[in-house]
Amino acid sequence: MQVNINGIDTRYVLSNEGGGPWLTFIHQLGGDLSVWDQLAGYFRDDFTVLRYDVRGHGATVVPDAPFGVEDLSRDLGALLDTLDVQNTHLVGMSMGGMIAQQFALDQPSRITTLTLADTGAGTSPDARAVWDQRAQTARREGMTPLVEATLGRWLTPDFQAAHPEAVEPIREVLQHTPPEGYALACEALRDFNVHGRLDEIRLPTLAVAGRHDTGTPPAATESVAKSIQGAQYELLDAAHLAPIEQSHRFAALLETFLEARV
Repeated sequence: MQVNINGIDTRYVLSNEGGGPWLTFIHQLGGDLSVWDQLAGYFRDDFTVLRYDVRGHGATVVPDAPFGVEDLSRDLGALLDTLDVQNTHLVGMSMGGMIAQQFALDQPSRITTLTLADTGAGTSPDARAVWDQRAQTARREGMTPLVEATLGRWLTPDFQAAHPEAVEPIREVLQHTPPEGYALACEALRDFNVHGRLDEIRLPTLAVAGRHDTGTPPAATESVAKSIQGAQYELLDAAHLAPIEQSHRFAALLETFLEARV
């Protein structure tokens, strides 16, 4: 389904066979809502599962101006307003985890629980050039030069070899991500930094990292967990897309975490 959010035509999908509490998933840079297909199927009997394409990704329109993670947080809030959602369990992976952190600071009363996967609280000064380089590559050459290196960070070689049926859809989405949408998002992530504000978050929080994640090393996600009072930290045998590579383990962790608070 499509809805206009803050002037941007936005795609979202609802799975609500169970009609239970809201559970919202936010995808990674270079992804779209389809990355959550398996987990949405797992939780839809007990939750009203919401997934959407972040601006500039998937079937959501590429904006004609730069934006920040604060804008992406406002997009989420506006989408929840449109769907008349008072509060939701919130799960964000990578870029989605940054949006979730920002939303937890902007509108904490609307979050029942917060789950952050493979994400950090900001970009260090020495890493800002990496985001600029990726944005420049996308604009000049398109997504093709970025695909293989990105998949190498996202998924371990063993998983890629054993599960091509899971890898190929992720590759296709990345390949077809609008280059300008990707570039604008890179610049938003480059400028994101909430390190000094994480202690303001007073929400039940689960943080999950991948042991083999080279893009966002586990220490970055663990640091986020340590900065949020009472947060639970878990390490999975995976690379950057830990909820996908270890989907059964992640689903079990998330289910236990949610059941304790439903």
